[in-house]
Amino acid sequence: MSREEKLAKNTIILSIGTFLPKLAAFITLPILTAYLTKEEYGTYDLITILVSLFLPAVTLQIQTAAFRFLIDARKDEKKVKIIITNIFAFISPISIVALLILYFLLPSGSSETKLLICAYFFVDIYSNNTRQIARGLERNMDYSISAVISALGKMLFAVIFVRYFRTGLIGAVLALLAASTASFTALSIRIHLFRYIDFKLLNFSIIKELLQYSWPLVPNSMSMWVMRVSDRFVVTMFMGITANAVYAVANKIPSILTLAHGTFNMAWLENASIVVNDKDVNEYYSSMFRTILDLVAGLLGLLICAAPLLFQLLIRGDYSEAYAQLPILFLAMFFNCVCSFLGGIYIAHKATLSVGITSTAAATCNLLVDLALIKKIGLYAASGSTLISYLFLMIFRMIDVKKLVAIRYDFKHILLVVGILLIETALCFINRLFSNIFNILFGVTTFFMLNRSFVKVILEKAKQVFCKITS
Repeated sequence: MSREEKLAKNTIILSIGTFLPKLAAFITLPILTAYLTKEEYGTYDLITILVSLFLPAVTLQIQTAAFRFLIDARKDEKKVKIIITNIFAFISPISIVALLILYFLLPSGSSETKLLICAYFFVDIYSNNTRQIARGLERNMDYSISAVISALGKMLFAVIFVRYFRTGLIGAVLALLAASTASFTALSIRIHLFRYIDFKLLNFSIIKELLQYSWPLVPNSMSMWVMRVSDRFVVTMFMGITANAVYAVANKIPSILTLAHGTFNMAWLENASIVVNDKDVNEYYSSMFRTILDLVAGLLGLLICAAPLLFQLLIRGDYSEAYAQLPILFLAMFFNCVCSFLGGIYIAHKATLSVGITSTAAATCNLLVDLALIKKIGLYAASGSTLISYLFLMIFRMIDVKKLVAIRYDFKHILLVVGILLIETALCFINRLFSNIFNILFGVTTFFMLNRSFVKVILEKAKQVFCKITS
């Protein structure tokens, strides 16, 4: 199987475990909002935010080291056991201590609710860590099955505990805990996790090596979080909560691109790491840069031409001001996706410090531009600062990554692709019947012209995966 075919296959498999959890969140939303009080739902939302922000910091992102280091050790079972043993030896005590502290820091509530929240966090740490181990061991299908179990579990248990038993916040947290436990248990059994754990192999120098790789990803995670939410805080502070609602709505449609690209990027991280020592790695990375550039531009073009219809279908209420922000945010998401691709090269070369430095610089740029312009141009400062910071991050990484690999860029082609996107966003902004029809024809044609070969490979692999599942 060629590297491109393997990338396409993994993209399809991982998409199963990426999109269903997002779908589950939409399906359970009406149940949660209907049967929880506003205070309870606010607490529930805080829990989900803490999972994405607090837990990676607590574990120092060591689960990412599990994925990257296991790729290199796949053919050596002893090394696999050493890596997995030492990762669990680190996350177990550190998680217990952190969650004990969290218990006392949680807002006022019943002790039962606090215990359930901490229990959910603990299981979720183990679950996420085991999923990264599965990916590192090339068990991507098991990874996706685990995510599917978690998603289905959240929907099922939300119906049981929240809707039927009317247990409120306790039931909502219990649903999260039960789903995460089921997911972790199933994945542990499928990959025979516990046969890899042998505490006789405990080695603090190995833990140190893993943490040296993973800890720079903590500021990266925090910086990317700042880039996503700092605009909201600045808009709310200077323009009020109503303006923030408009800006939040404006982000909904452009963010669809990052959801779609996220699956591809997971598969790319594995491919980039596997080929890191190949003789033709420079040529491969250069080729893949052009492939991802064309793929993201093509997908974004389809999203842009569908934006007028999507805005009418998905957005209710007086949010017409939000539409004007879409063209800027579309371009910002394009640069964001290219940044993620280049970040994969850093991960492959274990240069995680560079990931942290570049993303921190971009987050600082985002905040400074936002604060400098918010009083002068209003919401355009928020969307503009996002665009500028991601463009800055892309250029920064394009230059900086050359320290690791001699990647070549076809600047004429890059300018052509960006030019096409500028035309599409301009037509989207005009938003007239003729311009929208022309944009649809232009966007669809451009997508297939840029991505003929990749679409062919994806369709062939999708057929093979479907036949394997149904056989």
